[in-house]
Amino acid sequence: MNYLRQVTRHLLKDLQLEWRSRDAINGMLFFSLLVVVVFSIAFDPTGNPTTTRQISGGILWIALLFASVTTLNQSWAREVRNSVLDAQRMVPAPPSALFLGKALANLAFVTVVELVIAPLFVIFFNVHALGNGWMLTAIMPLGTWALVVNGTFFAALGLRAKNRELLLPLLLFPISVPAILSMVNATTDVLTGDVDPIQPYFWIKLLAAYDIIFTTVCLLLFETILHAE
Repeated sequence: MNYLRQVTRHLLKDLQLEWRSRDAINGMLFFSLLVVVVFSIAFDPTGNPTTTRQISGGILWIALLFASVTTLNQSWAREVRNSVLDAQRMVPAPPSALFLGKALANLAFVTVVELVIAPLFVIFFNVHALGNGWMLTAIMPLGTWALVVNGTFFAALGLRAKNRELLLPLLLFPISVPAILSMVNATTDVLTGDVDPIQPYFWIKLLAAYDIIFTTVCLLLFETILHAE
């Protein structure tokens, strides 16, 4: 219970800070909306609906992937100001609680952006799910968490680097390849609906396994990252 209380405190702190500034959400909204608009102009969704469905899953996750990088770097930059992160090291609380609270806050931020972008994505690309659309309620949270949990960890890892804005994508993108492959293929299968109905389940299971493995690894290793000099 005490552990959950610590996680909740860190989560609420980040939510309150973002509510006051709205820097992260505004930046992600602008970037993801820009990507959606540019791709909708480049590929002409009304020209070939079949091709549009085949590429729309990848475009959606590209927009969210690149947009989330901006908020992941900012989340830890807040902790550096006024030596807040140094104070966190001296608090008699599990370091993993800090990490989990931060990751859940980032998950909330990215989810808000998804809720705004999703209807706009449908309008711009004129696309709807031909398969089991309810599967997207599992694919989107699992895929988002895969990006957020690793992104939060690597953002903390590169916090002391001079070029941390550049370091995060270099670390995050390669390690996220299995998750990106799973989320894009699962989303595309649901949107096109022309594959074996069992196929999306395979990608969802793979994505869930990825989330469990990397969440565990990040929680176990974060204490080393936090106290590293």
